[in-house]
Amino acid sequence: MSSSTLRTPLQLEAPLAAVVPRRDTRRNALAAAVSATTALVLLLVVAFHGYIAWMVAYPYVAPVTSNPMEAKGLAYEDVTFPSLSGRTTVSGWYIPAAPGRSLKSESDRTIVLSHGYGTNREETWVPMYDLASLLHKLNYNVLMFDYGYASKQYRAPATGGWEESQQLLAAVDYVRTQGSKEVVVWGFSMGAGTALQAALQTDRIDAMILDSTFVPSPDTLFENVRNILDLPRFPSLPLIEKLLPLWTGVDFNKIPAEKVMNTSYSIPIYMIHGTMDAKASYQSAESIYEKQANPLSREWIVNGGQHELLFQQHPKEYIQRAALFLSQVNQSIELKEKGLSA
Repeated sequence: MSSSTLRTPLQLEAPLAAVVPRRDTRRNALAAAVSATTALVLLLVVAFHGYIAWMVAYPYVAPVTSNPMEAKGLAYEDVTFPSLSGRTTVSGWYIPAAPGRSLKSESDRTIVLSHGYGTNREETWVPMYDLASLLHKLNYNVLMFDYGYASKQYRAPATGGWEESQQLLAAVDYVRTQGSKEVVVWGFSMGAGTALQAALQTDRIDAMILDSTFVPSPDTLFENVRNILDLPRFPSLPLIEKLLPLWTGVDFNKIPAEKVMNTSYSIPIYMIHGTMDAKASYQSAESIYEKQANPLSREWIVNGGQHELLFQQHPKEYIQRAALFLSQVNQSIELKEKGLSA
């Protein structure tokens, strides 16, 4: 009897001891699988947005295919100089106003062309060579250069104008060293927004012509990303904002977009914008213009005009308006040099 009594509990406990661990193992395995899947999904989401941030920082830019001599018969000089920050190197073409004589400038007036995002100094859809040729005929020296994100030799990330403004300021300083007493920056899209950032930091720019102005900010950059990929604002915008500094070294929230939009610049500014601009609203250009107090500042809102295609769509009126503005700026500077009011 005692022997049978002792065996019975042991026979009952053995199956229970075997079943309980199997249930725990299944629960643990399920929890581990859910955790691993969640971690993998999160990793893929972060990696996907990291790739988008990388594409914003390093956009594809087609290589330069020509030069001023081949395109328009303009004598030019290859130039290279460091950005004002010293972090990057700038390369471009300096086209003197006196062709066929000497590369030393014969004119003390220079236009610095500031190209848009995702393209290079040629910016064929403007088209930049045509504009350079017209300015050359108006007796202006012209500087065409690549921002870092467009350079093949001196590649650098796009920073929404943070470092690009330093590259533009270096370009302005360069043409000053070539003898220019009058420097006008002619900017397109983000190149126009960059010009506005640069003008916050210097008094060496005498005037600006700004075509299809795009002022970079986290919101405007995200809206342009959405033109390519229809991403939800959350979590995409916060993730891209957090990941961009990994590629650029710049917190895009530090870009002075609000200051640019609300500054009354002392220099004359000509705002040119189209009502059908899908990348930068013409209302933003109007808002910037409304803050301007310089009597020479102008605004031309082109009905039906599209982003950076205004010169192409209305070439005659475009250059007539620009030439008049430039002549007024030149006259004003000459009067000041003579000690007379404009």
